[in-house]
Amino acid sequence: MATIFTKIVRGEIPSYKVAEDENYYAFLDISPLTEGHTLCVPKHVEDDYIFHLDSDVYQGLWAFAAKVARAQKAAIPCKRIGVAVLGMEVPHTHIHLVPLSSEGDLDFRKEHLKLSPERFAAIAEAIRKEFEKQS
Repeated sequence: MATIFTKIVRGEIPSYKVAEDENYYAFLDISPLTEGHTLCVPKHVEDDYIFHLDSDVYQGLWAFAAKVARAQKAAIPCKRIGVAVLGMEVPHTHIHLVPLSSEGDLDFRKEHLKLSPERFAAIAEAIRKEFEKQS
């Protein structure tokens, strides 16, 4: 059965896409910890545990996430990009990339931001432009 992330990758559910290549897809988290909070997922693998991934898919996902993180850092005012791999809510491997100003920004227990569709679109566009500069 397709996960919500598979449906996003297929375009069946809308997303604020920030980056994509033939194997991976990155989009803004709709319940972000900070502005620019992005999820990176493999397109063709629906396993829910990152350490079950084939070695090539695993390495490719991290390389893609690093490229997205560089784009985020260039587009979003922050000290660095934090990384989390939880995978408890959606059964599809995904990496959280969260722009950080402090370590507390990576606390998933805190209240998440509520942004307008226009703000999400502007953030996604800014990151996407930076990502495309790297290509």
